[in-house]
Amino acid sequence: MEEFGRERVGERAAAKCFENLVVWQKAHQFVLLVYRLTNMFPREEIYGLTVQFRRAAVSVAANIAEGFRKRGRADKLRFLNISQGSAEECRYYLILAKDLGYQTDSMAVALLDEVGRLLVAYAKGIARSTA
Repeated sequence: MEEFGRERVGERAAAKCFENLVVWQKAHQFVLLVYRLTNMFPREEIYGLTVQFRRAAVSVAANIAEGFRKRGRADKLRFLNISQGSAEECRYYLILAKDLGYQTDSMAVALLDEVGRLLVAYAKGIARSTA
């Protein structure tokens, strides 16, 4: 079984708040990185790629947080799935930014990959849980 912060999936103790989830912590790190990265985008992207990329990055972490408090397994999984979709949207924005010649960061790709893996593992744990 995988451990996520103080939350342990299955028979282990559950986290008290979403901030204890490693998946949320990594997603939050990704948001902060996206904000730093998009600060270097050209000014003409302020209402285009910059705002879209930031919105999608925030959505990854925000949906993990929102899903944390949902009572039903199906609701929790729905929010995690929305988070996964937003992560894939971010993946595209990283590709687009690179192809447009904007400064990108290989750490962003690696961090997004890690968030994706953690989301899959966390969702599997929730799906298997009895509570």
